[in-house]
Amino acid sequence: MEDTIIKGNFVDIPARRIFPAELVIHEGRIERIKELTEPVDSFILPGFVDSHVHVESSMLIPSEFARLAVTHGTVATVSDPHEIGNVLGVEGVEFMIANGKKTPFHFYFGAPSCVPATVFETAGDAIDAVQVSALLEKPEVLYLSEMMNFPGVLSGEAEVMKKIAHAHRLGKPVDGHAPGLRGEDARRYIAAGISTDHECFTEAEAQEKLKHGMKILIREGSAAKNFEALIDLLHTHPKEMMFCSDDKHPDSLVENHINALCARAVAKGIDLYNVLQAACVNPVEHYKLPIGRLRVGDAADLIVVEDLVHFRVRQTYLDGVLVAENGKSLITSVKEDRPNRFRCTAKRPEDFAVPATQDELLVITALDSQLITGKELIPGKVEDGYFVADPSRDVLKIAVVNRYKDAEPAIGWIKNFGLERGAIAGSVAHDSHNIVAVATNDEDLCAAINLVINARGGVSLADGANTNILPLPVAGIMSDADAYEVAKAYSKIDAQAKALGSPLGAPYMTLSFMALLVIPHLKMSDLGLFDGDAFRLV
Repeated sequence: MEDTIIKGNFVDIPARRIFPAELVIHEGRIERIKELTEPVDSFILPGFVDSHVHVESSMLIPSEFARLAVTHGTVATVSDPHEIGNVLGVEGVEFMIANGKKTPFHFYFGAPSCVPATVFETAGDAIDAVQVSALLEKPEVLYLSEMMNFPGVLSGEAEVMKKIAHAHRLGKPVDGHAPGLRGEDARRYIAAGISTDHECFTEAEAQEKLKHGMKILIREGSAAKNFEALIDLLHTHPKEMMFCSDDKHPDSLVENHINALCARAVAKGIDLYNVLQAACVNPVEHYKLPIGRLRVGDAADLIVVEDLVHFRVRQTYLDGVLVAENGKSLITSVKEDRPNRFRCTAKRPEDFAVPATQDELLVITALDSQLITGKELIPGKVEDGYFVADPSRDVLKIAVVNRYKDAEPAIGWIKNFGLERGAIAGSVAHDSHNIVAVATNDEDLCAAINLVINARGGVSLADGANTNILPLPVAGIMSDADAYEVAKAYSKIDAQAKALGSPLGAPYMTLSFMALLVIPHLKMSDLGLFDGDAFRLV
């Protein structure tokens, strides 16, 4: 194998120094770094790392996610496979690991800590403490995924504590998930040995958790966006911060990834080396990732960018192999199986009828770019003895349908989706991935849901005779098709949803979180309306 020579301005992050250099790569590793005297016009960096992501939320299997990510200079992800775990259990986690190995990209998976996420919803499978321990023993599994059950941690629940203890015995970190947790409860949660949180939505909350020794992840995904609230912490805490996307839809992943967060941070006046510390170094050190850090003897996991302002990526190398150049992915697609678990049958419009009462409606209020929701009491609109959606007041019907067996749909009410007509639905519905839908009328609601059922998974739209679906045949949450074609199809259906009147930046991503019970304040599961503050069904 011939040596590869790369020339560029070498960015030495630990030494906070930049100099013209020539890298010699031999058999996938950096053999020599030679300082040059002549000027060069590009910059050599360690690759970017997404420090917390659910690959499943891209609607792509890992091998297709990799094809897009490398074009933006991402060389590795710290990936929590709990989405597929909630559908298929350990079988799903093993599918992700196996598929990830079919690509040169560096996927590092965690053992899902909360499958199912709560007892207040129906999941497709469960992963108990014994199974979590077995997953943690695998060399490919580097950490315990986000511990969403913070009440279980605070109460010392035996099953929860066993999972944490086994990760600690193996020297593997435990990821956190504690939105809004403050004060003594936050201190106790962190003291249990939980090392990160990606759910802070205010600087004050993050400062408090940093004080107790936590690492804070700055999240900017397709729906949840906390960059603006947290980025100034990089001025003062460069070694305790990381960048992550958490959930990123395919059209968004085509456009950018961690590189865009670097550009935004530099534009805000954050010190360049602090930015690169968060994007390239801290995740590698915290999770002990076996990837190159741009030192002699390291694997040649590196990128070449045009400048240190926009971070446009010219080349991405994994183990010395060129995998992306000038926005074009050089990773090829692979054939894959389609494991799934979809057992419900088609519904009828009358299944979604709600008899009127004298009560006011308890309404979920969705918030654009946030996972949290509000709640309001609103008088319902009644027609022929039934409560119905009222688009004129933006009070729409929300339904969650159990996809693992035939059961009565759960029905509620929601604001801020803004649909003026029609319905949207999807089987991407965190965390149990039942079918969630929002609609202006029962006929379109039923039609959108049946499109998903008939395809055994997908995101859909129904507006009278106008219907569309993006099929997601892998576990009902991912496609094994070409990543660029999936992104194009998603962009089309996303635009159609917005044309129905939705003002949301990402209607389907926001929809997918309306069943996420572990994020307050009011959500819907297949068992009914759920109060995230009281942690009980209403």
